[in-house]
Amino acid sequence: MSRFKRVLITLTTLVVIVGLALGGGSLWLFSDAKVSSVGAGFSRELAIPPLAKSTVKRDGTRVFDLTMQAGQKEFRPGLKTPTWGFNGAFLGPTLRAERGEKVQVRIKNKLGEESTVHWHGMHLPAKMDGGPHQMIAPGVTWSPHWTVDQPAASLWYHPHPHGRTERHVQRGLAGMFLLDDAKSARLALPERYGVDDLPVIVQDVRFDGAKFDSGHKLMRNVGFLGDRTMVNGTLDPYKEVGDELVRLRLLNASTARTYDFGFSDNRKFSLVGTDGGLLEKAVGLDRIQLSPGERAETVVRMKPGERTVLRSYPQTNYGDFWQSRFSGADDTFDVLELRAKDTLRPSPGIPARLGEPEVPDGSDSVRERSFGLLMSGINGRPMAMDRIDQTVVRGTAETWTVRNDDGVPHNFHVHDVQFRVLEVDGKQPPPELRGAKDTVFVPGSQTVKLAMRFTGPADPDTPYMYHCHLLYHEDIGMMGQFVVVEKGQKAGTVRTPHSHVGH
Repeated sequence: MSRFKRVLITLTTLVVIVGLALGGGSLWLFSDAKVSSVGAGFSRELAIPPLAKSTVKRDGTRVFDLTMQAGQKEFRPGLKTPTWGFNGAFLGPTLRAERGEKVQVRIKNKLGEESTVHWHGMHLPAKMDGGPHQMIAPGVTWSPHWTVDQPAASLWYHPHPHGRTERHVQRGLAGMFLLDDAKSARLALPERYGVDDLPVIVQDVRFDGAKFDSGHKLMRNVGFLGDRTMVNGTLDPYKEVGDELVRLRLLNASTARTYDFGFSDNRKFSLVGTDGGLLEKAVGLDRIQLSPGERAETVVRMKPGERTVLRSYPQTNYGDFWQSRFSGADDTFDVLELRAKDTLRPSPGIPARLGEPEVPDGSDSVRERSFGLLMSGINGRPMAMDRIDQTVVRGTAETWTVRNDDGVPHNFHVHDVQFRVLEVDGKQPPPELRGAKDTVFVPGSQTVKLAMRFTGPADPDTPYMYHCHLLYHEDIGMMGQFVVVEKGQKAGTVRTPHSHVGH
């Protein structure tokens, strides 16, 4: 009996110790998951990506040259980090073109592996889209070309190799592609690039010594989350401004993190544009939430001599407390400090009318489709490169209902088109979601309804993608394919992906 008691006491003690260890470990994991960079300070002047040089052919085609290359960048004094970039060590130049222009981009791959370049938000032929079917082998040049046929907007470009997109973007392959048109040129908005019109490419990073740490921490099922942010490749950045109004072209170029941008003094700012271009009129906000891939054009008013900090605030719409803590919703980041000069150039007020989003309102949709988002795939099926999931008819509009079926934060990006958000959980969308969009946040258990039009060109054999733009989710199979066909035409056969041999 005495021996039995000793064994029972020993087992009870072990159970208590294991329980305390598990409980303590869980508490440590839960506490360690919350990140804040508030108060870290701003010590480096914000880098502005250069405008890409271009040449114009006799037929009027504007030609850009991009080289994908490996390099090193000294993000912190004395520590050189291995990186990838376009035409440089990290990130890429800003491409700029006007509506109606023919453009060509000659992309040379000098990396040690194949990759792609996708034109995120651009309306263009499927063969020029730069998705996972348009791979570029090392040493090869790919030259996509198309005619710009969409309103002025802040777009971007980045790799899209199936199964490796997160890693390629993390290393630094990204840049902005700005579109202009005659209507936007007549508006009295801040327009001097790098002066009162600033590209703000936001990424989160974590360092392991001198190198990037790109691993996924325990319990985080959204993908990589860093412990600090940088803008345009600059850590702890500040920008001195000399104008009363400053336009910030915000791009969430992180691979998994969603931000809720506002200012440290809670000042109001004006939202003037979303993913696909200018709003009909400016909207006054103090917060704008952007998931990976989303953009927002904002205008903030400055007073002489003042400083304010662009900050990402905690968010409450990720789902339950577990998702909020481990998916980054509780985190706070000081992103960029704006420092106004003692004397500022006067700026005209924001125009009462801005643009006219060219997206359907759902009234002429000829078909409705539903998409259920799960980490295991969309509509229960993981991505298959040789399978066409949806076939749409050129020139028609459709309504797509997208729902989050697993509670993990997701978003939804559709290639080639801009869409209108018709509903969020059966209600009218908030003002910041009423412009032209190509990417929308779909947090736990939420449903969004989207209207879009497919204007071609038809290509039954070459698909566009739709997918979650949390890149880890995309890489593990949260992606599908659609082709655009003429009326009465059937989908063709998707060829096995192959690398371009140069043209």
